[in-house]
Amino acid sequence: MAKKIKLGIIGGGGDSLIGVLHRIASFINDNYEIVGAVFNPVWEENINFAKQIGIKTDRIYVDFDTLIEEELKLPKEDRIQVCSVLTPNFLHFPMAKKLLENGFHVICEKPMTTTFSEAKILQSVLEENNAVFAVTHTYTGYPMVRQMREMIKDGALGKIQKVDAQYYQGWLNPVIHEKEKRASTWRLNPEKAGISCCFGDIGVHAFNMIEFTTGMQIDAILADLNYLYEDNKMDIDGTALIRFNTNAKGVIRSSQVATGEENNLTIAIYGDKGGFRWEQENPNFLYVLSDDKPVQVYKPGHAYNSELSLDGTKLPPGHPEGIFDAMANIYLGVARAVRGEAYNSGEFPTVMDGVRGMSFIEKAVESHQKGNVWLKIED
Repeated sequence: MAKKIKLGIIGGGGDSLIGVLHRIASFINDNYEIVGAVFNPVWEENINFAKQIGIKTDRIYVDFDTLIEEELKLPKEDRIQVCSVLTPNFLHFPMAKKLLENGFHVICEKPMTTTFSEAKILQSVLEENNAVFAVTHTYTGYPMVRQMREMIKDGALGKIQKVDAQYYQGWLNPVIHEKEKRASTWRLNPEKAGISCCFGDIGVHAFNMIEFTTGMQIDAILADLNYLYEDNKMDIDGTALIRFNTNAKGVIRSSQVATGEENNLTIAIYGDKGGFRWEQENPNFLYVLSDDKPVQVYKPGHAYNSELSLDGTKLPPGHPEGIFDAMANIYLGVARAVRGEAYNSGEFPTVMDGVRGMSFIEKAVESHQKGNVWLKIED
């Protein structure tokens, strides 16, 4: 078996959802070992958390800069090879940039940065350094999402003519209506989250899902965002019309005040030969639609699936796999890239996905502010 890749973690301590997701994902395929970290900026919480989850404390560092400084003192074969950045949004850019400049591979949470200009700088830094960079649009790791991508690539839907992506959550509803609560939520703070809450946090997932599955780039968007209260500077709900550089059009609907919703990401893609529908809350079912046949349901693990889909499936048919497995598939792709092994371009989102995601976020906010006008997506 190949030697395990030495992994560092920045952020994700305590009860962080993202933290546990990344740690478990890194273990699933036996490719990584966590050797160093800064889980929390508060030292006592940082070191205690490392002890709690059984990570050796000799390379738990007081802060990010110390991690880089001390790791570079170690022999190359002993130091962290890949570092996962799981911090609040405003720290993604400076941390990822410094990691790349010092020879580390990077797995970065989305959004990749807080501005499009930062994303372009990060893209340039990556080009100057021989490194692997992944953005964790986790849902691209689901086997049935990968199956959609491969079937569309093979022409199963014919010419794409309509795309509808929805991402509804309700977690902000109990927060947004009380001034003190919304003032103390970091995702509603532009200094920490960037210029967008809803579209920057989950709308960008829908955007990425469309481009990943269809293989088509969104050319322009027109957005209408909702803030609900005048003192709230961050969108918490919105809709964007989208155009491709063909005659295909679509819509992205995203909300974090959809009362009672949990994590309702759904994508429907329609071509002149058929359609696909997939729901994140039921990720093991891909619905195949046709004008003249009953609805078909594709499921993971069966031989009729593509090589990319089967590569991301760990269990026989009928054994449900979920979000940890999807993230683990991204970590697996990164491991292959780090080791110089062959891998499919669909195994993990790259810096280009991060760049286009930031353009989407900025253009959505700009479109709304200018009175709901069409704006081109840049890359």
